Amino acid sequence: MSLRPDPLSALSIPDGTVVEEHDLVADGDVLVGAQSTVEFGIRGRNVVAGERVRFGGHIEAEGDCRLDTWCTVADNVLVGGDAYLGERIEIDGQLVVGGDLDIGDDVQIAEGFEASGWIVIRNPMPTVVFLFMYLTHLLRMGEDDAAEELLEGMFDEEEGPPPLTIPTGATVSDDAWRVSAPADIGRDCRLHGNVRTESISLGEDSEIFGSLRARDDITIAPGAIVHGDVTTRGGTVTVAEDARVWGDISCEHLDLARDGVVDGTIRARGEVNMGLSTDPGGSPQ
Repeated sequence: MSLRPDPLSALSIPDGTVVEEHDLVADGDVLVGAQSTVEFGIRGRNVVAGERVRFGGHIEAEGDCRLDTWCTVADNVLVGGDAYLGERIEIDGQLVVGGDLDIGDDVQIAEGFEASGWIVIRNPMPTVVFLFMYLTHLLRMGEDDAAEELLEGMFDEEEGPPPLTIPTGATVSDDAWRVSAPADIGRDCRLHGNVRTESISLGEDSEIFGSLRARDDITIAPGAIVHGDVTTRGGTVTVAEDARVWGDISCEHLDLARDGVVDGTIRARGEVNMGLSTDPGGSPQ
């Protein structure tokens, strides 16, 4: 596992993630940073959200679900394992928990709740805050190995796919994915909405029904399809072999590989390299 100072420092969408009928569906865990808005319903293995996250749909977690204080959910919360709810959470639907329920003060559940295991009313520790403060402390102390072990314990990639991570303060909806961070979108993904980030890497055979806009570089891997414009303020747009852009491209520099298709107008202020061969990462050869 590559070590980052903050696992929520980028929008990271693992391979095979799709949007199905207003649900964001991931094979692995879903991690949402504080003060974010997710208009989709969420389906994943374990679902963890920081403070003041607003979900516009339901949550379905095969494993555990942890929501920190002041989170709101517009529909049901269905949890196969244990649930941990902080103070002043609002759930506009029903809460169903297959395991134990650890619940804080002043939690409002419109349609009631049921749990198969123990029910404990207290204020659960905000795990997201604790883990990342501890991780930051380890890095400052130079304990890189210990920090990496902590990350591997949180997200064991050998036991399943890497987590879907949404950074702090992000807005995710059918209209747009807006984050002040880089975006790494895996292969075989199918997403709806315009993507607005610092930089974008779109994986092989993924399909975006919306435009891409970034401050820095945008890389579109082989077989990927973008149904919209591709725009960068000061970076390079790379369109790999067999990639398709059904829209205009506006950029500083453009690398367009053999068999890459752009069905629109190309505006580049700097160099335009056409007919190059590119590797899967988008680097010209």
